[in-house]
Amino acid sequence: MKLRVLYFARLRERFGVAEEGIEFAGATAGDLLAQLQARGGAWAEELAAGRAFRLAVDQEIVALDAVLHDGAEVAIFPPVTGG
Repeated sequence: MKLRVLYFARLRERFGVAEEGIEFAGATAGDLLAQLQARGGAWAEELAAGRAFRLAVDQEIVALDAVLHDGAEVAIFPPVTGG
């Protein structure tokens, strides 16, 4: 399946890309993270367990067990605080 993946804030800066199309053979958001982590370097560091980031699918926050669908828009971003 094909996914549109968006990166925000520090992730966009570290990865050097704001968005990309990804061919994805997995099923869940966790599978997608594993595929991205396998790239190594900044990808493995920023998406490691314990790092602060959130996932949204089609503009809704999801957990790692969320099932992805063909054409899904997946956003990965640091948590945002405001004052």
